[in-house]
Amino acid sequence: MKQLFTFFVLLIGTRAAMAQDPATHLTGRIVDSVTGQPLEYATISVFRQKGAKPATGAITGNKGTFSLDGLAPGKYTLTLECIGYETKVVGPFDLADKTALGDLVLSKKVVEVQGVTIRAPGLVENKLDKLVYNVEKDVTSIGGVATDVLKKVPMVSVDIDGNVDIMGNSNILFLINGKPSSIFGNNLADALQTIPASQIKSIEVITSPGAKYDAEGTGGIINIILKDNKLKGINGNISLTGGSRLENGSFNLNARTGHFGMNAFFSGNAQLASTTLNSSTRTSYDSTGNVIGTLTQNGSSSFYRNGFESGVGAEWDINKRNTLNASLGFDNFGNHNNGPYIQGQNDTLSLVNSVSQFRAHSVDWQLSYKKTFARDEQELDISADGSEGNNKSSYTQSQSLPSGDSTFAGSQGVSTGQDHEANLRVDYTQPLTDKIKLETGGRIQLRRITSNSPVYTFDPTSHLYPYDTSQSNSLTYDRRVYAGYVSMNFPLFHWLDVKSGLRYERTETDATFSQAPGTNIPGYNTWAPSIIISHTFAGEQTLKLGYSKRIERPGYRSLNPYVNASDPKNLTRGNPFLQPEIGNNFDLTYSKSFTSGGELNVALFYRRSDHDIQPFIVYYPSFVLGDSTYTDVSVSTPENVGSENNYGVNIFGSAPITKKLNLRSNISSFYRYITTGTLGGEAIRSFNYRININATYQVAPTLVMEFFGNFNSARNEIQGRYPSFISYNFAARKQFWNKKASIAITTTNPFEKYVNQATVVSGSNFTLNSLRQVPYRSFGLNFTYKFGKLEFKKDKEQNQDNGGQDLGQ
Repeated sequence: MKQLFTFFVLLIGTRAAMAQDPATHLTGRIVDSVTGQPLEYATISVFRQKGAKPATGAITGNKGTFSLDGLAPGKYTLTLECIGYETKVVGPFDLADKTALGDLVLSKKVVEVQGVTIRAPGLVENKLDKLVYNVEKDVTSIGGVATDVLKKVPMVSVDIDGNVDIMGNSNILFLINGKPSSIFGNNLADALQTIPASQIKSIEVITSPGAKYDAEGTGGIINIILKDNKLKGINGNISLTGGSRLENGSFNLNARTGHFGMNAFFSGNAQLASTTLNSSTRTSYDSTGNVIGTLTQNGSSSFYRNGFESGVGAEWDINKRNTLNASLGFDNFGNHNNGPYIQGQNDTLSLVNSVSQFRAHSVDWQLSYKKTFARDEQELDISADGSEGNNKSSYTQSQSLPSGDSTFAGSQGVSTGQDHEANLRVDYTQPLTDKIKLETGGRIQLRRITSNSPVYTFDPTSHLYPYDTSQSNSLTYDRRVYAGYVSMNFPLFHWLDVKSGLRYERTETDATFSQAPGTNIPGYNTWAPSIIISHTFAGEQTLKLGYSKRIERPGYRSLNPYVNASDPKNLTRGNPFLQPEIGNNFDLTYSKSFTSGGELNVALFYRRSDHDIQPFIVYYPSFVLGDSTYTDVSVSTPENVGSENNYGVNIFGSAPITKKLNLRSNISSFYRYITTGTLGGEAIRSFNYRININATYQVAPTLVMEFFGNFNSARNEIQGRYPSFISYNFAARKQFWNKKASIAITTTNPFEKYVNQATVVSGSNFTLNSLRQVPYRSFGLNFTYKFGKLEFKKDKEQNQDNGGQDLGQ
């Protein structure tokens, strides 16, 4: 805020000086001490000899230059300031008629954040309890979506279907601006596709969440921070992307004056229709190992998705100590999938036509109040937020002769649901001494889900689809979570910094399933301790040890015993007897920042999940469902399979090879050991690794080129081996119109049309081999334009707005 008020002084002072008759001409340029790049929005305060207040000042433009007129000749000093850089004093010097100071260098500031020394924000920040990826500084991600950005974030991996994991664990709690949203509960991959990268300010990865965070998510937390703007004035940006596979656009508008500010945004996206080739062979065996049947499926499916999101937010600084925030958001997204395939069973062929679609929309709201006190870091936060979601999914499948005539089986299903969630949070921070801080608070979460899913099965006699009572389903799901926590930051032995806490959560669930009346889901208590111990060494080095206990509550879809028969040979159903998964996460992390601008982050980790929830496939020669009997069928059901143990290391490094070339890489490798628990069988062991490399070359001040490559090894789960995945993309971005506009060209996997995904799954009496050929090649063109200007007010004027009094005291 101090720098912001300084900006006000300088802007008004500059205008006053320009109104005078010019007497002198003072020029210069502000640059980074390491890269030599010009610094935009740096402030220059000009002081007369022995003067206590600036005589005038300036703000640098996109080329880092400044020019001042109207000062009387004499002796002056300059104070140079820029956010994230050390303040520098130049002079005293004699100001003549024309004085050119040339390049003036500023060094990046080294700051203390909760006991961890870090440099001013770069692309990646390593804080005490989180890693922050500043998307705004990734100039070539601008044309993509959240999924594309997550591929570049250290410790995070994304597969070809958009599934995300943190160091091998996909049970992640996703937040937007620190708050949950029902859009993530419907279809995570689709939800992430609706958020353009141009809308994201930063992504926080929290691998060892403290007691203040919800205990949900055994893999950790990913918090997506959307853009806002605290600077006064009216400004915004427009971003449009067109391509062969992905299209999106976004619009952001920010306005702030006095103590009130507003922001609004709209973004839309579409993944154009693409056809995936599918083939599979399932072989079944009897108890002696003899083959009793073979099922083949060969065909294609056309898939596309689209959606949009919009929102408006407001912030009111009631006075120096009290602030109100409110926001309202709307999301709408969905997908469509259809395609025929030939099914062969014991030399009998049939044609299966399948169509499925999904649509969801939600309204998210949030209201929060913050009060700060005269003592630094003492504050009270009260917030209420909620989400109202609606979704609809449907499918149609029919089986006929290979010619398409004489339909003999089929079914249709429609599922409509509502998801209502409300949260009330209270957080209070109290510094006990200069180095000891206490945090405490609580949360109440209320969630209610209702769903109705009628199913209609084909009657070969009437050729109609009458209502099927045995397969139709409805549910009501109420979950309440009551939580409280206490956390403390304190030094230990004068050389360790400790942040420890304990969180308690009580979960109560009432569920009514039409297919399993009388199901009782018992409530349970969760005690979730956490601790981070860190030490900072000379040379910007930090070593920290973290532990946290996490929980993964089974969702209502996993609990619902409803059987989905959209594929009559591969059924899926829920399991009302699932227990919550419990995670214990340990991390030992070393990080170092180099004066050249490089970064190194090495994390050793051990993650154990008990009552691990995984889908488990069982083959049935005959499976009875109501009045229908399915033959030669596999049924997938989520089960608590035992425990999953991951031991590994994650290494992230960034190095400026030259002033123009920068390399970044993220390497993760881990050994996975899965016990099968009550399911029986041998334990599963596998070695997994992921690696990506990102090279950025600054061809010119307004032209940058980038290469990004990513490889995920195959992984073993409880019943099979899932495929490896490789992707790579090239991008170039050119800025113009004084860096207010840019054009970016991107391409992904330009030399290969398909990514082949071969999967092998087996059980006690079957093996399944499948191959998907996913079209992944794409080309895209992005245009971005920033508009508006920044205005600043000086400190004195802000006090006058409050009548000269601090109303918060």
